[in-house]
Amino acid sequence: MKVLIIEDEELAVRKLQKTLQSVDAGAEVVGITDSIRASVKWLQDNKAPDLILMDIELADGQSFEIFDKVEVNSTVIFTTSYDEYALKAFKVNSVDYLLKPVQKEDLEAALDKYRKMKQLLSATDAPANINVDNLVKELQQRLQTKEFRKRFLVKQGQKLVSVEVDDIAYFYSDGRVNFFKTNDNRKFIVDYTMDELEEMLDPARYFRISRSFYVSIQSVDQIHDYFGNRLLLNLLPAVDKEAIISREKVSDFKKWMGK
Repeated sequence: MKVLIIEDEELAVRKLQKTLQSVDAGAEVVGITDSIRASVKWLQDNKAPDLILMDIELADGQSFEIFDKVEVNSTVIFTTSYDEYALKAFKVNSVDYLLKPVQKEDLEAALDKYRKMKQLLSATDAPANINVDNLVKELQQRLQTKEFRKRFLVKQGQKLVSVEVDDIAYFYSDGRVNFFKTNDNRKFIVDYTMDELEEMLDPARYFRISRSFYVSIQSVDQIHDYFGNRLLLNLLPAVDKEAIISREKVSDFKKWMGK
């Protein structure tokens, strides 16, 4: 299966490639584009791939514009942080619609749906029509059940307390144990890895700046240039280790802060 990825965030591209490879080792990424203009040119200059993983919000507009500028003969799986585009997405060659961050099981289910649809159409020589109503109903059901973490149950002395995610300023690791600090400067141990937390937290509100730090947008007080093309954050409340944004995440962090 040949795949084109249309995505303007480098971190999202890398994560999508990794997830795709873990789901289908035989999938070949034949191209990566980051804008409407580049995507149109790629599609004009190359043979249509079997599948396109397409982000809806690109730097130069919404990717729906691609369909107005060039004929797209591939099946499309849309990825986005916003569910408002669902109906419009299914009016083009879409087999599914995945919300970011794209989960392995969701991509696996979408690819399985794509393969089954392809087999069915090949067996019947039918035109590649998609039942929009059924897909929209399925999407609505998924959106209604998909939720980010709302609270954490943690130890405080000899008792357990429930802490609302809204009250958490940031998560960090000392290399052995993971913690979070609340907005009122309380510190708790959290029994999840940083990778697990990345799947639990709303990406519109929390950003992983490095392997050992996950910050909320309200905790960022000041941003400073740091050597090695990195950034150093001053966080509120104050943290007892440096909050440094790794070089490969600087661009995505700036986009996140500017939304």
